Amino acid sequence: MKIALIGATGMVGRVILDLIKERNLFFEDIFLAASETSIGKQIHFLNKNYSVISLEKTLHLDPDIAIFSAGRQVSLKWAPKFAEKGIIVIDNSSAWRMDSSTKLIIPEINGSILTLQDKIIANPNCSTIQMLMVLAPIHKNFKIKRIIVSTYQSVTGSGMKAVKQLENESKGKNGEMAYNYPIHQNAIPHCDDFLKNGYTKEEMKLLNETHKILDSKIKISATAVRVPVIGGHSESINITLENSFEISEIITLLNNTSGVTVEDDPAKLKYPMPIFCKGKDEVFVGRIREDFSEKNSLNLWVVSDNLRKGAATNAVQIIENIIQKGFVK
Repeated sequence: MKIALIGATGMVGRVILDLIKERNLFFEDIFLAASETSIGKQIHFLNKNYSVISLEKTLHLDPDIAIFSAGRQVSLKWAPKFAEKGIIVIDNSSAWRMDSSTKLIIPEINGSILTLQDKIIANPNCSTIQMLMVLAPIHKNFKIKRIIVSTYQSVTGSGMKAVKQLENESKGKNGEMAYNYPIHQNAIPHCDDFLKNGYTKEEMKLLNETHKILDSKIKISATAVRVPVIGGHSESINITLENSFEISEIITLLNNTSGVTVEDDPAKLKYPMPIFCKGKDEVFVGRIREDFSEKNSLNLWVVSDNLRKGAATNAVQIIENIIQKGFVK
């Protein structure tokens, strides 16, 4: 199997390389591509130096799988060119998520729907992935009617420029800004661009992607906030169910869900935090409690490393799913 990684020099690209190594993903050859400004750079990977190459050259090398982590515009332009050659594209951008002919995949939830005909496979938004990893089993067993979610998102979701802004501000240094306001000691209720309906694109992703993956009948309201955190995204989630439940049933269900770790023991001050989820592939959930203000409702606190399960891990798991199905060898 030959793999191409588009956006190899970026934050997600580097994590994908880490995961290929960690998960012993077998490949015959790997091609590392990036923007023109990065062509020729050397990346040391598995005891070998690789030169970053152009997308054009990568296309002509005929990889079996191409992982795109280079942004929406690159994916819109190049993913179809790769797909036309029979190359399976796994896209981390927002370019193809809501395309009616493209499947939006979280392997633990709907990986079974992939077929050999799927040449462009979309990776969901990071916030959507961690939320649905927890909510999918609850929906399957109790039917979710409504979701109210507030996200508290790491600066890593905005790339290295945002990480550098936080680092500079924490040291009292001036520098290039990724955000319109300081992020150090601040919370900015603004993730991605604002739309005419008053919501941001990030907030609408949570709605639209949940409808596509889980159930179009679920009512959803989202607020996305950028916070001065490095380790991962956090989400405060309130859900209303069609069926009655016991909290013990929810906890047992989540304890038996692959890829989800329950950390919920308030007496011992045990609950998920982004500082402890950094570098881990699981989605962590805690503060699981009944909402006494509304019938059949509960609250959850969900945390995950947005660069791992929210992007890179999910993409690599899709590759593993494809291999397991025998689509590539």
